Amino acid sequence: MLTIYETLIGLVVFLLIVQFLKLQWAHRHLPPGPTPFPILGSLWQMNFKVDHDSFNKMAEVYGNIFTLWLGHTPGVVLHGFQAVKDGLNTHLEEFSGQLKTPFFKRFANGKGITFSSGHIWKQQRRFGLMTLRKLGLGKKGLEHRIQEEARHLVEYFETVKGKSLDPSVPIVHAVSNVICAVVFGHRFSLEDETFHQLTEAFNCIFAFVNSFHFFLFEILPWLMHHLPGPQQKVNSCCEFVRSFIRKEIRSHKERGIPDEPQDFIDFYLAQIAKAKNDPASTYDEDNMNQSIFDLFLAGTETTATTLRWALLYMVAYPDIQEKVQKELDTVLGPFQLICYEDRKNLPYTNAVIHEIQRYCSIILITIPRESGKDTTLQGFPIPKGTLIVPNLDSVLFDPEKWESPRQFNPSRFLDKEGNFMIREAFLPFLTGSRVCLEEQLARSELFIFFANLLRAFTFTLPKGVKEISTKLVVRITMQPEPYELCVVPR
Repeated sequence: MLTIYETLIGLVVFLLIVQFLKLQWAHRHLPPGPTPFPILGSLWQMNFKVDHDSFNKMAEVYGNIFTLWLGHTPGVVLHGFQAVKDGLNTHLEEFSGQLKTPFFKRFANGKGITFSSGHIWKQQRRFGLMTLRKLGLGKKGLEHRIQEEARHLVEYFETVKGKSLDPSVPIVHAVSNVICAVVFGHRFSLEDETFHQLTEAFNCIFAFVNSFHFFLFEILPWLMHHLPGPQQKVNSCCEFVRSFIRKEIRSHKERGIPDEPQDFIDFYLAQIAKAKNDPASTYDEDNMNQSIFDLFLAGTETTATTLRWALLYMVAYPDIQEKVQKELDTVLGPFQLICYEDRKNLPYTNAVIHEIQRYCSIILITIPRESGKDTTLQGFPIPKGTLIVPNLDSVLFDPEKWESPRQFNPSRFLDKEGNFMIREAFLPFLTGSRVCLEEQLARSELFIFFANLLRAFTFTLPKGVKEISTKLVVRITMQPEPYELCVVPR
């Protein structure tokens, strides 16, 4: 007679077999990909590593549209320029839904801009774009904020007096302060302890999202929710950020809404009051808090990481640094305030910035979308509810669109006469309906920060160091290994 343990083991085995068969049936109705298994899905065949080499190997075996399983959730990966373009531009409406995996449900609960869908997403995104424009996005108003932070960054580097330093902290501080000025209406000093806690909280969140514990949370959320570990720390970090934002909102409410709103919170509070009798309105403090959270997520990590790569590449390629400085010296006056419009007269500098963005390829995959209805893509069936995973890295290194893509070559963005030219496959900010909300802000920041730093300083290897590593560290963005450089005033 079977014991209770033998019965339970038999039941578990039976359920696993049933689940395996169900996965194989679902697998047949999706683009090709590695065989999924119960609980584990198919990411185990990549050693749970989401990196450039793993995706390339999968594309070589299964083609440029293939399926990976995160537990029991299928995700269709779009690999290469044509697949990403067809998926995001041809299927604007079908693939505009946002992912609803366990972690992101807990993280955003369908609120805000980045992790929402449907009516909430449309209303919050439209308001975000409109407000950024009112605050001066693409105009002199917001550009002045960037110029101010560039000045503070140059002044900080001047205090180093040619010694070596890790530029990460001052760069993150400068970029974060641009978002703080936009959202809160003020900046924070480099010595502010609360500000340091805020940046550390974001670092914790970014590190978790590309960790093994993140995959475990997505596969076994009910278990991971109750176990100790990094998932509990990241939850505390998220709550710290939300608490920080709530204090700023409370401070704005106490002082009242000015006749001419000065920052994002002012505009949002005014919008809440304006729409209070509209039953279709999604304007409330929960959506405001998450939208601000989203602005920080999108507007600090990516720009700061790109600038860290920029300085690293200038050390690694001193001949390119010298050409940039020569162009800056020829075109700009020594005390001229650098603005985004100056890029039109600085084609080589502009080309270098674009090649930095392409070559560092800091976003491996974008935040997945969700198919809103049954459709097809390049002949493959895409059922409703399927996650769509665009691989941006594969676009920026697509050998069919870029000659010698693994070489750092700014000249690929210049024509025969030396004029700057944009390339069709240059999509670091994505494309389609979910294109980066802060694209224009990021472009302005990268140009103004980079041009100011290269005009003021030459960046070299620290004394006694013969070479600098350009290997990347895989997190939510592809980051350089920690490094130091010498900041030499020119």
